[in-house]
Amino acid sequence: MARPPPLEELPPDYTPPARSPAPQVLDGSLKTPLWLRAYFQGLLFSLGCGIQRHCGKVLFLGLLALGALALGLRVAVIETDLEQLWVEAGSRVSQELQYTREKLGEEAAYTSQMLIQTARRDGENILTPEALGLHLQAALTASKVQVSLYGKSWDLNKICYKSGVPLIENGMIERMIEKLFPCVILTPLDCFWEGAKLQGGSAYLPGRPDIQWTNLDPEQLLEELGSFGSLEGFRELLDKAQVGQAYVGRPCLHPDDLHCPPSAPNHHSRQAPHVAQELSGGCHGVSHKFMHWQEELLLGGVVRDPQGQLLRAEALQSTFLLMSPRQLYEHFRGDYQTHDIGWSELQAGTVLQAWQRRFVQLAQEALPENASQQIHAFSSTTLDDILHAFSEVSAARVVGGYLLMLTYACVTMLRWDCAQSQGAVGLAGVLLVALAVASGLGLCAFLGITFNAATTQERTGECLQRTGTSVALTSINNMVAFFMAALVPIPALRAFSLQAAIVVSCNFAAVMLVFPAILSLDLHRRHCQRLDVLCCFSSPCSAQVIQILPQELGDRTVPVGIAHLTATVQAFTHCDVSSQHVVTILPPQAHLVPPSSDPLGSELFSPGGSTRDLLGQEEGTRQKATCKSLPCARWNLAHFARYQFAPLLLQSHTKAMVLVLFGFLLGLSLYGATLVQDGLALTDVVPRGTKEHAFLSTQLRYFSLYEVALVTQGGFDYTHSQRALFDLHQRFSSLKAVLPPPATQAPRTWLHYYRNWLQGIQAAFDQDWASGLITHHSYRNGSEDGALAYKLLIQTGDAQEPLDFNQLTTRKLVDKNGLIPPELFYMGLTVWVSSDPLGLAASQANFYPPPPEWLHDKYDTTGENLRIPAAQPLEFAQFPFLLRGLQKTADFVEAIEGAREACTEAGRAGVRAYPSGSPFLFWEQYLGLRRCFLLAVCILLVCTFLVCALLLLNPWTAGFIVLVLAMMTVELFGIMGFLGIKLSAIPVVILVASVGIGVEFTVHVALGFLTVQGSRNLRAARALEHTFAPVTDGAISTLLGLLMLAGSNFDFIVRYFFVVLTVLTLLGLLHGLVLLPVLLSILGPPPEVVQMYKESPEVLRPPAPRGGGLRWGMSPTLPQSFARVTTSMTVALHPPPLPGAYIHPASEEPTWSPAATPAASGSSNINSMGPCPATE
Repeated sequence: MARPPPLEELPPDYTPPARSPAPQVLDGSLKTPLWLRAYFQGLLFSLGCGIQRHCGKVLFLGLLALGALALGLRVAVIETDLEQLWVEAGSRVSQELQYTREKLGEEAAYTSQMLIQTARRDGENILTPEALGLHLQAALTASKVQVSLYGKSWDLNKICYKSGVPLIENGMIERMIEKLFPCVILTPLDCFWEGAKLQGGSAYLPGRPDIQWTNLDPEQLLEELGSFGSLEGFRELLDKAQVGQAYVGRPCLHPDDLHCPPSAPNHHSRQAPHVAQELSGGCHGVSHKFMHWQEELLLGGVVRDPQGQLLRAEALQSTFLLMSPRQLYEHFRGDYQTHDIGWSELQAGTVLQAWQRRFVQLAQEALPENASQQIHAFSSTTLDDILHAFSEVSAARVVGGYLLMLTYACVTMLRWDCAQSQGAVGLAGVLLVALAVASGLGLCAFLGITFNAATTQERTGECLQRTGTSVALTSINNMVAFFMAALVPIPALRAFSLQAAIVVSCNFAAVMLVFPAILSLDLHRRHCQRLDVLCCFSSPCSAQVIQILPQELGDRTVPVGIAHLTATVQAFTHCDVSSQHVVTILPPQAHLVPPSSDPLGSELFSPGGSTRDLLGQEEGTRQKATCKSLPCARWNLAHFARYQFAPLLLQSHTKAMVLVLFGFLLGLSLYGATLVQDGLALTDVVPRGTKEHAFLSTQLRYFSLYEVALVTQGGFDYTHSQRALFDLHQRFSSLKAVLPPPATQAPRTWLHYYRNWLQGIQAAFDQDWASGLITHHSYRNGSEDGALAYKLLIQTGDAQEPLDFNQLTTRKLVDKNGLIPPELFYMGLTVWVSSDPLGLAASQANFYPPPPEWLHDKYDTTGENLRIPAAQPLEFAQFPFLLRGLQKTADFVEAIEGAREACTEAGRAGVRAYPSGSPFLFWEQYLGLRRCFLLAVCILLVCTFLVCALLLLNPWTAGFIVLVLAMMTVELFGIMGFLGIKLSAIPVVILVASVGIGVEFTVHVALGFLTVQGSRNLRAARALEHTFAPVTDGAISTLLGLLMLAGSNFDFIVRYFFVVLTVLTLLGLLHGLVLLPVLLSILGPPPEVVQMYKESPEVLRPPAPRGGGLRWGMSPTLPQSFARVTTSMTVALHPPPLPGAYIHPASEEPTWSPAATPAASGSSNINSMGPCPATE
C-alpha cells in the first residue's frame, strides 16, 4: 500500500476523483462495524481539514489555552500531612479522626524529639557508666539548644511539654512551681541524679542559692518554708505524687562529680552504680507515682538471665516532649514576652520547627567521630522535611529528561534532505507534550487536587512516555485506567490517579487538535522547500523533480539507480447503494515494479513504517537520476520487522518456544506473587545512607513502640457503663501487642486513677471520722482529703435539695463492686480533675466536654462552697496504651484486628469506642488493600474489554487484548515479589495503571491485524511491520523519561518507580510485539474485509523487466500535471490502514478510470474525502 500524496506533491489544479462502483465486495456481515468506523473516519478527516485550513489560528488558540491552564501551577499545593495523604476518605478511620478533631481540635497534645544511642560495634553492651556518660553529654547538648526568633530567645524550658502543673493558693509557692516544674523527658538518665541536669528551670528564694533540680530536696524545702504559711495542701500533693527527695536521692553515675549531692546513695562510697540493676524495670521522673518510664521506652536489644534479671542492652533512648504550636501559642498569648511581636499560632509553629532542627543538628554533632558510641536524632519536623524533599520536583532531572527526548525526537526525524527533514516537528511535538502536561497539572491545581510525593516524582517518566503518537483508543483506555485506579481509597494515590487521567486528557486534546496544526505548517514549509528548524531559509538540497509524461517514457525503463518508486494512492471508503456493501476504491496514479524477493514470499506487501520512513535523500537532475542509496539508508525498524523479526517469529517452532517461555514466565510470576508482602515503612521512603535513615532503621530494630489510645465516644451512659469500660480496658490490655504495665503499678487509665483517688479520700474520711476530726456538721479539723470526701458524700444531685448530711455514713464513694455511684459520678469527676492534676495528666484522659473548674477551700463552710457542680456527660475520653513488637505489616494488621474486635465486643455491651494512633492511621489500609486492588483491576479489565469491543467492534480481538493485559499485570506483580518490593498503595496504583499503559503496546498490533486481509500469519506479519517502529519508539521514549528517575536521591523512587515502571515497559514491549502476534497468528479473529471476487481482467500488471532495468506503467487517463517522479531512492510508507479500508496488492491494482466513476448519491453514502485546502 502506498500513502496518499503529501500536500506539497499535489498540483494546484488537482481535484479528487469521483467514486466508482465497487470493484471489491466486502463481507456483508461486517458491514455495520466498517460503516461506523468509516463514518468516524470521515468526522476525523473533516476535523483535520478544518485544522489544516486554519492551522495558524488553531495553533495560536491551542497554545493560548494550554498556557492559561499551565498558569494553575502557580497555585499548586503540595500536601505533606500524613493523615491527608494516607487515610482513606470516608472510611471509619476518617470518621474517627473527624470525631476526634471535633472534640479536641486539630493537634496532638505534644510532639516528640528522640535521641537513640548505640555502640559503633554491633551487639556491644551499652549499660556502662561510660556509655551513660556519653548519653548524658549528647542529651545535655540537645537540651541546651536555644534559637533566636522575633527578637526573643527560646529554650527548652519555654517550649517543653509540662504535665499536670498544680494550682496553689500560696502565691510564692505557685511562682516557684511555675519556674521549676519539670519538662517531660523520658530518659534512662532519670534513674540517676544526672537526670536533673536536663531540667533547665530555676527559682530564687531570699537567703538561698538558685534552686535547681540538681540541688532541690522538696522535703527539706517544705520544712524550711513552713514558717511562711500553711503548705499542708502542697505537702499532701507531693506526698500523693510520691516525689520524695526527687533527684538528689538517686545515685550518681559519676560519684566523683563535685556537685553529686550528699544525699545520693553512693556519694560516700564513691562507687559507680550497677547500671543494669538501676535501669531494670524502668525509671521515674520527679513523681514516682505518675511519671514512670517503662523499661521498653528506654532500653533496646535487652538480654536477660534465666531469672529475668536485666544483663545487657544494645541501645538507649531519650525522648523530649514539646508543646504543640497551639499550646505554645496559648501559653504565651498575652504574656509580656510576646506582646510586642504580634504573637500568632504560625509564629509558634515556626519557633518549634527551628528549635527541632537545631536540636537534631547539635545532638548528632555532640559526640566526636572517634567515640565508641553513636547518636541518632530525630524530630517530627525532620519527617516533615523529608516529605517536602520527597515531594519536590527535581528541575535538573525534568530538564534532563526533556533534553533527552528532544534529542531523540530531533535525531530520529532529521534527514539528509534539509527540506524533507522533520526535526522541527519532533522538537515541537515534545515541547507540545510538555506544555500539555503542564496544562493538565495546572488544571488539577485549579480543581483543588493537591500534589504529593506520589504525584511529583513519577511525573518525568509518566509525562515523557506520552510523546509518541496516541490514538483515541489508547488515550481512552489510559483515562479509564487512571480513573479506575482512583478507586483505591488512599487520598495520595487517588490524587495521583486523577491527575494522571487529566494529563492524559490534555495530551490527547493537544495531539488531536494542536499537533495537526503543527504538521500542517510543516507541510507548508516542505512545500516551499524551506530548511528544517531554520524555516526562514531555503533548502540548498531541495529535491529536484522531473516531469515525466507518458508519451516521453514509452517503453523505456526507469533510470538505473532507483530501487523502486513510491506509488501515490488515494483511498475512498463508501457504501455502494446497489449492493449495500462497504467498499474501498484506490485509484492508482502510478504503478511500480515490485522490488526484490520477500522473506515471506509473495504474501507480504511492500515495506512500511512510521512517517519518517517516507523521507529519503534526493539528488539528481531533471534529465536523469544518478544517486545510489547506501545499504544502511534502507535499514529501519520497519525493515527489520519485515525482513528479520516477523519471518523468525512466525515460524512454527518459534511460536511454540514463545508460548512455552511466556507460560513459564507466567507460572514463575504466580509463585513470585506469593512472596509479595504488604507494607511501606519509613525506611523505604527515606534515602539510604542518610542520618535520618540510620535513625529510623535503629528505631525499628530496637524501639518498635507505638503510642495508641482507646477512645470512648458519647451516646452512652458512662455512669451505668463502668463495668463495661473496665471490661473493655481488660480486653484491650490482653492483646498480644499491648505492653502491659509493671506488676507494681496500677493501669494508667483515667477511670482507674479516678476510682483509686476516690478510694483514697474515702479512706482519709473514714480515718478522720473514726478519730472525731470530722463530724456531721464540721470538717475543718480533718485532712484535706477527708474534707473533699465529706463534700462529695453529702451531694444528692437534686437541684431542689442538693445536700443531705445523713448520707455521710450510709454511702461510699466507691461501692463494694469497685463502681462509683452513678449519682456521684460527674460531681466526683469535677472534684478529681480540679484536685489531682498530676493524676489527670498521667491518665491522658482528654475529657470533652472538660469538667468545670472548682476550687476547694477547707476553711470555707458556706453553702456555695459545699455545692459541687456536676460535669457535663462525657462525649470523649481515652485510655492510653503502648503497642510493642510491631515489625512487619502482618503484626500491625493482627494488632488492628484485635483492637477492632475488642471495640466491637464493647459495642455489644453498649459502649461506643474506637482505637486511635498511628498504627490505625497508616496501617489500617492494608486490611482491605488487596481487595481494593483486585476490585480495581477486575473493573479495569472489564472496562477495557468493553471499550475495545465498542471501538473495535470485535469482542474476539478485545478478549485477546484483555488476556495479554491480565498476564502483564500478574507478571509485574510476581516480579515485584522477586525484587522484594512490598505492596502498598503506590505499587497498587502502578499495577492498576499498568493495564491502561499496556494498551499502548497491544491495541495497535491488534488493530493492524484486524484490518488486513490474508492468512493469520500474513496479517500478524503485516501488523508487526506497521506497528513495530512506533511501539518500539514509544518504549524507548518511556525508558528515556524513566532514566531521569534512576538518579533520584530517594531509594524509594528508584525501586518503586524506576524499577517497576521499567519492568512494566519491557513487559509491554515483549507482550505487544512477541506474545500477541503469536497468539493472533494462531487463534486470531477473521479479517474485517474479505475479497469475494477478482477485479476485471483489465487489471494493470507490471511488464517484465527488460535489460536489467525496472519498467513501469501508467494509466492513460492520469492528468499529466500529476505525473511527478522523484529522482532518488524512496522507501514507501505503509502505516496501519484505516479501519475498514481494503488495500489492493500492487500486483492487483485495478485500472483507474475517472470517466467510469459516476457520482454516487444516496443517504447511505459517505462523502468522499478529497485533499484539504492549502494552509493559511
